[in-house]
Order: sequence, then C-alpha cells, then structure tokens
Amino acid sequence: MAIHPPYPNRPGAPAGPAPRHPHWWQRGWVRYGALITLLALSGLVILALVREQTGTEGFLVGLGLAVFPVPLLIAAFRWLDRVEPGPWRNLFFSFAWGACAAALIAIVANSFATRWIAMTTADPSGADTLGATVIAPVVEESAKAAAVLLVFLFRRRDFTGIVDGVVIAGVTATGFAFTENILYLGTAFGTDQLSGESGLASVTAATFFVRVVMSPFAHPLFTVLTGIGFGVAALSAERQHVRRVLLPLTGLLLAMGMHALWNGSSGFGRFGFFGVYAAFMVPAFGLLTWLVVWTRQRELRTVRAELPVYTAAGWLGPADPWALGSMRARRLARDYARHHFGKGAARSVAEYEAYATSLAFLRHRGRRGRAGADFVVRERELLEQLWRRREIARPALAYAARATAPLPVPPPWPPQRYGQHVAPPARPYGWPAQASAPAPYPAYNPYRS
Repeated sequence: MAIHPPYPNRPGAPAGPAPRHPHWWQRGWVRYGALITLLALSGLVILALVREQTGTEGFLVGLGLAVFPVPLLIAAFRWLDRVEPGPWRNLFFSFAWGACAAALIAIVANSFATRWIAMTTADPSGADTLGATVIAPVVEESAKAAAVLLVFLFRRRDFTGIVDGVVIAGVTATGFAFTENILYLGTAFGTDQLSGESGLASVTAATFFVRVVMSPFAHPLFTVLTGIGFGVAALSAERQHVRRVLLPLTGLLLAMGMHALWNGSSGFGRFGFFGVYAAFMVPAFGLLTWLVVWTRQRELRTVRAELPVYTAAGWLGPADPWALGSMRARRLARDYARHHFGKGAARSVAEYEAYATSLAFLRHRGRRGRAGADFVVRERELLEQLWRRREIARPALAYAARATAPLPVPPPWPPQRYGQHVAPPARPYGWPAQASAPAPYPAYNPYRS
C-alpha cells in the first residue's frame, strides 16, 4: 500500500520537492491531437484505397452491407463490460484504430509482402496462398494488438482484468472486420457487375453469407485471444515483469495461429472451410464466451465480498454490497431513480455503481499485493465520488436489494386466539432500517479491514 499522503502537506510541515512541469509533447492535448490526426489521416487513406479498388458504387454497396454486424457486436461487448463499464472514448479509439490504422497497415503490408514473394519465387498463386496463411495473420493480428497495447499502457486505470482485454480487443477487431468487409463485398459487387449475376446466386450474396452471417465473430475471436493475454497480465503484480510480457505474446501467437488456420481452411478440400468452422471456430467461440461470462460472475462475487468493509466504516449503505453484486439489482436501482427523480438521477446511480465496482476491484488488488503506488490516492478519490452521490444512490440500491434479496423463511408462529394481537416480526437481516438523518462524513482510514 502507498504511504504517501493523498493531499498536500499541512501548514507548517516541510515542503516537498517542487513539481516538475511536463514538456510540451507530454501534455494531454498534444497527445490527443496527434492521435486524432493519425487516425483521421489513416481513415482518409484507407477510404481512398478501398474506393479505388471497388469503385464508388461498389464502395457504397459494401459499406451498406458491412455495417449490419457492427451494432450487434458492439452491443455484445458492451454487455460483457456492464460490471465495470469502461469509458466510451476507449471504445471509440479501439474501433477507429481497427477500422483505419490497423486496416491501412494490413493492406499496405500484405500487398507489399505478397508482391515481393511473387517476384522472388515467380509463383503468383503460391505467393497468394502464403500471403493469406502466413503473412496476413501475422500482420493483421499485430496491427490490431497495437490498440490493446496502447490502452494497456496509457489507460491503465481502465484496464484491470480479462473482461477489459476482451472488450478492447473485440471492438478493435470489429472495426478491422468492418473495413475488410467493405473491401470484400465491394469487390464482389464489382465482379457481379461484370458477369451480370444477381440475387442469391451472385458472388455478393455468397460473400455476405460467409462473412456477415456465418462468421461475423471471426476477427473478434482471433484478437480476443490477445486481449485475454493482456487481461491476465493486468491481474499480475507489477514486479512480475516476465509474466506481464510473456502472457500478451502468448495470446498474440495463439491469435495468429487461429487466424492462419481459418485463412488456410480453403486448402483443406471442398468442405475444408465448414470442417474448420465446425471443429474449431464454433467450440472456440463457445469456450471463450463461457470464460468471459464466468469472469463476469466472478467480478460480481468480488464486489459483494470486498465492499462490506466500507459499509462498516460508514462509506456505503447497508444494502449496497448485495445490490452492487447483482446485475438485476443494479438495473432495478437505475430504473427506480429514473422513475422517481429523472434521468439525471439514474445517471448518478449508474456512476455510483461504476465507482463502487472500481473501489472493490482496487481493494481486491491491494489485498493481493497487486495495487500500484497510488492505491491510497485512488481509493480516496473513489470514496469521495461515492459520497457525493449517496443521497440518490442509497435509497435506489436499498429498494433494489429488497426487491432481489431472497425472502426469509417465516418462523413457526404459536397458535393464537381469535382477536388476539400478535406483534409483527422483526425486519430480516439486510433490510434497511427506518429513514433517519444522514450520517456524518465518516473518518477516513484506508487500512481499516
């Protein structure tokens, strides 16, 4: 745990060293500006390249068809991230990186490598096969992994576990697949225009069925393996440098291997694609889905186990740990606040839930010796954010806890005569008491357990 005070020294205490002013290239607006410029330029270049290859009409058709799976995939990854939802800016960056920067790197590098192999070996068909099964998986997965690495390094507070790695990697791959689908569908439409084919027998319909209907999760599935590697590394202690390097590399190699197997399935015979799809892709997708859902349930159990200490200290309400450990109770609390106090109150409850979840994960890492040097400062920040929202959030969470808690078994009552008054039973454990005056600001003690 950190031993440095979270706030400046009191008057009369010895002053610390003077703060160092960051250089101009270390300022936040400079970094954001450079990143936005890079992504914008990449988007313009990739737009020009795809439009040149497919034509304007093919580009518009490919764009209209490629957008179909994007909302579903984004919603699925956002659903997985509901326990501790990360900021939208990370998702916007991930999608933009995959759709613009990673796609541009892949198109340029794959074309250059395939052309070089064809010129060197004088075997164009062999160069295409080698490019699809070896070059493309290495280049594309490395380009997509760069987004996960950047979030891991520069948004460390938002990257705390496996689910975060899965979400960032999956959204990045969704953006990459979106641009790639525009290229493939637009090219297929151009082929149909030349041959005169249309309807279900067209190349466009076959490409749409294979890439959008059957395998919209292919690219996300590959890159999620890299995200899991980064997520497990995020759970490791900072002093475990070898583990934090090897785990992401292992995930990246697995992503490249599965990508190569998928691209090479067409060379396994007439039904090679369907064999690989049934034998590898579907089981892998099911296994990863189970892993992510199991991880999310474990996160809810962590929330319920770590927060009672803050309830005992007076920072949280009595019903908060139970309600925050249930996704149904969280939704009921937001609905209660929205119904009684409006959308602003529902947003405050959602923020309260997010801050309380971050606090539980922070304490969990601290107890396991994995917290950073800013543990005390971060804990104080989260507690103060919760304290500002307590007047709206606590009643909503108390209602949600009452609505979702298991009903107590009534005790056997003694027989009573007609008209005899019997005192009502006491409130069951966990139900809030009668409303009272708000509690005073609790004394802060980060080491209390």
